[in-house]
Order: sequence, then structure tokens, then C-alpha cells
Amino acid sequence: MKYFLLLFIIPIFSSVVVAQDSSLSTTVIDSLYREDQFYLGITYNLLSKKPEGVSQNGFSSGVHFGFIRDMPINKRRNKAIGLGLGLSVNSYNQNLLISQDSKTLGFSVLDGDTDYTKNKFYTYIVEMPLQYRWRTSTATEYSFWRIYTGLKFGYVIANGTKYLGDPNNINLKNTDVLNTLQYGLTFCAGYNTWNFYLYYGLNDLFDNATVNLEPIDMTAIKVGLMFYIL
Repeated sequence: MKYFLLLFIIPIFSSVVVAQDSSLSTTVIDSLYREDQFYLGITYNLLSKKPEGVSQNGFSSGVHFGFIRDMPINKRRNKAIGLGLGLSVNSYNQNLLISQDSKTLGFSVLDGDTDYTKNKFYTYIVEMPLQYRWRTSTATEYSFWRIYTGLKFGYVIANGTKYLGDPNNINLKNTDVLNTLQYGLTFCAGYNTWNFYLYYGLNDLFDNATVNLEPIDMTAIKVGLMFYIL
């Protein structure tokens, strides 16, 4: 009886092994893989080089998303150049009031005697990240360490200010006081999906603006998390 069962089981087991081996033999490893990725970033936006009396309040946020094309530059394909296109939305809560008298825009610093609940300016930016990319990925490993450094160029497609307080609320849209072109250095490092992200602006946010006869040469620093999705 035992021999009869063996004669029945062995052919079935052999066919399963052959089938598994056949399926393995058809697995194709892409030796020319790329890390083309969608990205989503959330940042806390800081203002650097603030004029005297200007300070931030509340939470200034940024949301960044887009797609990056990966172009490996070595045989192992763990080094690459990344070029992308995306969109970011940024807000800056602070006490620098932008107001308009007739057609003239003016700047003033809100002091402690002014009663207001919100004062911010915001931007919508089409951005183009350019990265040098190093990672520990392989053709079969999708969770890996990465360090991406580079530049990010941005074009402001829309902007605005919002003030809620005394004596009147102020809402301005698409003023010409902000620099249309913005650019800065970027650094991103982490493992798998979770990555630390830093942007350091290299040019002024405002174009030829002054407050109390002092130039407004503030730049942006953005610190947060960047998520890469294949």
C-alpha cells in the first residue's frame, strides 16, 4: 500500500517542482532599471534674513508633488541624474503686512498693538528639481538608502496675501512684489519611503521691496519630509 502511495505522490511532487522551476526560469531581471518616481513632500517654511522687527507666527507650511525621471550614469546604476517637474504650494505666516494704497503697494511691520488673527503671503510654484542621486538599490531591491542633492528651480504662477484684522481685512492676489523666479539648493536623505528634506533658497523672495527704508531680502528655508513612490 505504501509503495502504491509513493507511486502516486512522486509524479505529482515532481510536476510541482518542475512547474516551480519553470516559473523561476521565466523571471526576468531588468538590468537596465531606473528609479523613476513620483514625490510628495510636506515642509515647514522658514524665513531667513528677516528685516528688523519681522517675525514668524503660526505654522507656515509647504506641499510639494511631482514626478522625477531617473537617468543612471554608472554600470551598477546606483548613481544617477534626476530631472523632474512638479507643483508646490507655500504659505508664510508672519507680521510683515503688505497693503495697497490706490495702486501702490506698501510694507509695514505689525506691532503688538495691532489686533489681527491672520497675516500671511502664499505662492503657487511650478518647480523643476535637478538632482544628483546616490542609492543602495538593485534591480531586485526596492527598499534602500538614498542621498539626493541638487538644485530646484521654481516659477511662481500665482501668489497672494491675506490679512484678517483691524481696521480692515486685506486680500491681494498676483502682485508683482514677489520674484517670479525662485531657486535654491536641496538635500534629501533617508530609507525607503521616508526621507528628510531640506531646501535652502538662494535668491530673495521679494523683488526690490523695502520696509522702514530697509531692503527686504528674505529667503526661504524649507524643512520636512519627502516621500518617493515608484
